[in-house]
Amino acid sequence: MLKMLLPVACTIALTGNVQAQNKALTNTAHSKHAVLYAPGLGEVKWTQGFWAERFNVCKEVMVPGMWNIYMDAQRSHAFKNFEIAAGLDTGAHKGPSFHDGDFYKTLEAMAAMYAATHDPQLDLMMDRAIGVIAKGQRDDGYIYTKSVIEQKRTGSRKQFDDRLSFEAYNIGHLMTAACVHFRATGKTSLLQVAKKAGDFLIGFYTRATPEQARNAICPSHYMGIIELYRTTQEAKYLTLAQKLIDIRGLTEGTDDNSDRAPFRQMQKVAGHAVRANYLFAGVADVYTETGDSSLLPALNSMWDNVVNHKMYVTGGCGALYDGVSVDGASYNPDTVQKVHQSYGKDYQLPNLSAHNETCANIGNVLWNWRMLQMTGDGKYADIVELALYNSVLSGVSMDGSKYFYTNPLAASKDYPYQLRWMGGRQEYIGLSNCCPPNTVRTVAEVSNYVYSLADSVVQVNLYGGSELTTTLPGGRQVRVKQVTNYPWDGRVRISIEGLPANYAVRVRIPGWCRKYSLAAGGSAQHVVEQGYAVVRRHWEATDEVVLDMDMPATLLESHHLVEETRNQVAVKRGPVVYCLESPDMAGGASVFDVAIPVSTVLKPVPMQVAGGNLMALKGQGKILTHAAAGGLYREVATKTTPISLTLIPYYAWANRGATDMTVWMPVMR
Repeated sequence: MLKMLLPVACTIALTGNVQAQNKALTNTAHSKHAVLYAPGLGEVKWTQGFWAERFNVCKEVMVPGMWNIYMDAQRSHAFKNFEIAAGLDTGAHKGPSFHDGDFYKTLEAMAAMYAATHDPQLDLMMDRAIGVIAKGQRDDGYIYTKSVIEQKRTGSRKQFDDRLSFEAYNIGHLMTAACVHFRATGKTSLLQVAKKAGDFLIGFYTRATPEQARNAICPSHYMGIIELYRTTQEAKYLTLAQKLIDIRGLTEGTDDNSDRAPFRQMQKVAGHAVRANYLFAGVADVYTETGDSSLLPALNSMWDNVVNHKMYVTGGCGALYDGVSVDGASYNPDTVQKVHQSYGKDYQLPNLSAHNETCANIGNVLWNWRMLQMTGDGKYADIVELALYNSVLSGVSMDGSKYFYTNPLAASKDYPYQLRWMGGRQEYIGLSNCCPPNTVRTVAEVSNYVYSLADSVVQVNLYGGSELTTTLPGGRQVRVKQVTNYPWDGRVRISIEGLPANYAVRVRIPGWCRKYSLAAGGSAQHVVEQGYAVVRRHWEATDEVVLDMDMPATLLESHHLVEETRNQVAVKRGPVVYCLESPDMAGGASVFDVAIPVSTVLKPVPMQVAGGNLMALKGQGKILTHAAAGGLYREVATKTTPISLTLIPYYAWANRGATDMTVWMPVMR
């Protein structure tokens, strides 16, 4: 049995009174096979700097904007569908079948924001919506507005007969929203709806045919069911989650749905990136509750396959809009299947046509957060940080009003195809608005990933001006405060009040960091375990840890099998990936004609883009001058001219109208 514990020197256990932590976003306080648990919702506040600014945009623009869109039946029919299902209005279901889930995600964002602000208006708005949702639920617990509205018209009670059904997906987001709402408000109104839905699923999966049982294409419900179990401590929900994993692959499935083979037999990830990442996050949840070691080989293998073979430099996931699996590897055409919005082959990472759905990138965060709680290993926090700063934040405009569905690593006005969802961010993505509310809830909840706890351990996972106030087992209150200009500056001052003398403080040393210094109470003594600097000392009533991370701009190159970026480099400083965008090019030069000498020194310079504060990088590059604009092939450029470069964070691109952009640039050695 693979024993996934911290080294004996700093083993984290979950014993003692952890009642105060029962309100965490993902509540592993009683999970026997998780080595970490998180503080409660609302116990971490942003105080200054990068994430305080992003959170304020979320509070002032993103949350109210998304709520207003879903409440406006002329723009989105999501809430109107609930009113019709509840018998409060008449009409037909409109919008995609996953509209319910989109609204539940928005409701979760409202609850998370309430936990942080205690705004009574948010509470009233949620109460009204929950009352309508509850009225639209069937007596047996089934809740899916598309079917309920149709069933009231026809008298039919069919469910889960459509292979492309989003019933379970919607219910999964209902469960997650209900647990967050309960932890934020103490109210059980939405939790009761979720429990009834969970009980319906238990009955359904007991009676369902194997074919019906696999008609649940995007498994958000794995995470939702486990969170419902953690909230209620009713074992029937844990049993259901285990069963859902066990039945995968027992009937004919698809690579697109990651159920062509049973989970434990998966060799590579090949399908829809959101579905895959949600599956892996759910499996990690099940492991933390059961300790089922038979899940670990596939789970760890999938992580390696994604992170070391298929993930973009931004933490983005899902290279392909459309494709086939297994592409070129089979002599039997009958085994080749269509996939969409999916992972490709190992090292298949196109730039202009990169899909990288924002939901998939958020799924990468959800999965790695659970792996971090499960193991305490900082490599998972590295991925959480990478995705949050780059491929998640790129999904929303700087002012918080518009959203991307896809997140390519290059954009060109000359690209000869009009890909789906091209054309810039939108306030409302009518054909598929799943990403915007997912982004809203994620930004509202980032503070919940900053710190972790365990017996005799306080752990700092992410950096940003923040304050944690929590009660330790035994009733002692502790306060941890960060003052920092991270990610623009590598210095982090961590003040600590009330920490017991026997506690260790674990401070993450990011994987990108090659040089750092650390001092606690004037002493530099520490050890490094699992990517964390661990400080053990007799803590004073008020004490301080100061971490200084060297943060130069670095040039990254890809594996030689990544064909699209061979002999090119990307620029990264700290956790932030940079790009070259056409508004910053002098004289109308093309971003695709710029090369970067390997000796280039790029210096950070404060800048504003669309009203947002950021750190640009300035330095010298070369313009490649070609003898002729040619067709498909042309002679190598032999003439170069110097050019002053300004690179901006990738997440900030496309905030100045339609632009050309590239992350990867040719390198001159």
